Formats: sequence, structure tokens, C-alpha cells
Amino acid sequence: MNSTKTTDIPIPAPAVVVQGDSPDAIHRTRDAARAFTDSLTPAPDPTTADTLVLVVSELVTNALRHGGGRYTLVLSAGPDTVTVSVSDPNPAPPRERTPDLDDSSGGFGWHMVRHLTRQLSITPDRPGKTIHARLTR
Repeated sequence: MNSTKTTDIPIPAPAVVVQGDSPDAIHRTRDAARAFTDSLTPAPDPTTADTLVLVVSELVTNALRHGGGRYTLVLSAGPDTVTVSVSDPNPAPPRERTPDLDDSSGGFGWHMVRHLTRQLSITPDRPGKTIHARLTR
């Protein structure tokens, strides 16, 4: 008698692309990131899924605020990692600044993204740049 054993072999997910040019688009982008993590087999643990959504939210918010007012998000997954790539038309790389604890003008996002990701890189594009953030799956 043959028996088949099933295992949770990571299946590559198709890349997801979302474009936005307004603060209203951030909610749609978060929803797309959540749907993407839900579609992965095996699904990442809830903490990883929440972290991915947070990284997406921070990067697209920064793209709108500092990157020229529009962005393209690409989500992809491999066997061991999930990659968030956010492109915007501003060629300037993100800059670290001291978080503002008094008037809530920000400064926390880039620190947070750097802390939460396994690997972070910036690729110049024409025009602008793409930030690639890789998380452990």
C-alpha cells in the first residue's frame, strides 16, 4: 500500500503589484499585503505577517511623504523569505533622523524598517529608487 505524506513545501507566490498616489491608497496597500501573506503556502506565522504589513505601511507612507507622492509596491516570496519592494520617483535615499517625541513629525519609520528586516537595499532607478526589504518567512 502506498501512502502519501504531505508536507508544507513553500510554494512560490506570484508577485503582487500595487500602485498608489494618495494617503487613501495606503489602506488598500496594507490590505493587499495582508492578502498576500494569507495566500502563501505555508502561511507565515502571525507575527511575520504583521511585521510585513507594518514594513509595507512604513515604506509606502515614506514614499508618499518624502519620495515624490506616488509609489509602486511589489511583494514576492521565496522558500525562506518575503520581499517588499517600494519604488518612488525621488532618487534620494532615505535618511535617518532623530525621532521626534514632541510634535509627532515622525522619524521612527526608517529606524523601524531597518530593525524589522533581515536585509535592506536601495537600488537607483530611472527616475527615482527602489527600496528592497527582505524578511524571514
